[in-house]
Amino acid sequence: MTGDRAPSIVVVGSTMMDMISYLPRLPAAGETLVGERFSLGFGGKGANQAVMARRLGAEVAMVNCLGTDVFGDLTLENFAREGIDVEHVIRAEGSSGIAAIWVEPDGTNRIGIVPGANDAMTPQQAETAVTTSAGVDVVLAQFEVPQPVTAAAFTAASARGVPTVLNPAPAADVLPELLAVTDWLVPNEVEFRHLAGAAGPAEDGRATDEDIRRVAQHLSVRLLVTLGEEGVAICGADGTVTRVGAPAVNAVDTTGAGDAFVGAFAYGLGAGMDEVAAARLGCGCAAASVTLAGTQTSFPAGAALEAARRWAADGPTPSTGFPSPPLRSGR
Repeated sequence: MTGDRAPSIVVVGSTMMDMISYLPRLPAAGETLVGERFSLGFGGKGANQAVMARRLGAEVAMVNCLGTDVFGDLTLENFAREGIDVEHVIRAEGSSGIAAIWVEPDGTNRIGIVPGANDAMTPQQAETAVTTSAGVDVVLAQFEVPQPVTAAAFTAASARGVPTVLNPAPAADVLPELLAVTDWLVPNEVEFRHLAGAAGPAEDGRATDEDIRRVAQHLSVRLLVTLGEEGVAICGADGTVTRVGAPAVNAVDTTGAGDAFVGAFAYGLGAGMDEVAAARLGCGCAAASVTLAGTQTSFPAGAALEAARRWAADGPTPSTGFPSPPLRSGR
């Protein structure tokens, strides 16, 4: 990005209608459990990340396929409210994607998705979106749409010299042709262990700096691992691992927090921030999101967004509402 214009981000990703049930605990097999409340909201990792980047001020173009059902209509209305470009959103016969989400009292969530029309996206659709969009600063994608679609978008981005950011969620192996055109890989700990395989940390172990460095070198990507309330770990171009702490907050619902981080991180890169500054912005936005229920409805706006920006830029002050976390290197 150059000058004072807003960064331009193309998001190749999913849309889902989130059906969120708040339960006292998860039901056992065969058990019917009475929940406390229910909400219907807009989600999908692609849409979530697009909304977070847009709220920070990016110009965002969404590349997606919606069903011909009412959920598709509602999703287009939501994109219009958020100010997201839908020129490259198409419709396909059948249902839109849905996500069934269960949230426990401590904010822990479990999610099952049915992709629906997301699976009808095509490589040509994604390639056209990237090649015809003017002034693109970042192309961002996830794993809730077919990987060949993302590979086509990233190949087009690489041909233009545009950096690519891949959030490999839900956990899956990365196609070699997609990995070859991925600049930044941003998994959480579960996804990182999947990518690392036998060479990574034990199932109950935390990723060490050496684990992260080894995987980044093996995959030949810039690697950032999100660590929940502990923040993130970034493997630099020289192999140095820097750990960035997150603000300590009272979590109500962690649904979508990872998407808030990734959307903000992509915005930061597109705006010309270095990776540590972009990661701090992501941590601030993610922390703000877990203090409210829902997915996109929990993403910071207004005063909450300004507090996240201040925390990221200057460190905490009494006005931010975020206590001071350490910036840690090594482990």
